[in-house]
Amino acid sequence: MKHNPTSSLPYTLKSATAGLLMVALAALSACGKKDDGQTAGQKLDSAVASTEKAAAEAKAKAEASMAKAGDAMKDATRKAEVSGAKTSGSMAGKVDDVAITASIAAEFVKDADLSAIKIDVDTKDGNVTLNGTAPTAAARDKATLLAKSIKGVASVSNKLTIQSR
Repeated sequence: MKHNPTSSLPYTLKSATAGLLMVALAALSACGKKDDGQTAGQKLDSAVASTEKAAAEAKAKAEASMAKAGDAMKDATRKAEVSGAKTSGSMAGKVDDVAITASIAAEFVKDADLSAIKIDVDTKDGNVTLNGTAPTAAARDKATLLAKSIKGVASVSNKLTIQSR
């Protein structure tokens, strides 16, 4: 049994190969050329070789296109990962700021000299601002110390005023 060189080709390439062979044979038979000394079998072999070469080139182009598409997918995936990491980082910063604010307010609630209701705590990127009133200068200073003691606090801007009696 003779090996069929097109047996491993996809169906569409087989069809294209057969069609090209038919066109090549028709062109050879209709051509009014002088006999170039080749037999019909040699002409057929030459046509088959040309068709196989064209199919191999088409396959190489398709593989190159697939490789480019794969590279584009990898690039898009990498960009999505970077974007996700940036979003995750900014969300983590916001969550940290909320946690810092809540922790400071909890410390103020525990302290008899400070009132969490009268002190507004704002946190942005770890930088804390205290607004409102404190009953004494010592309580005002204590508020700064308590805020600075919380993990993640980068700075404290104490804008508390002393409550007048």
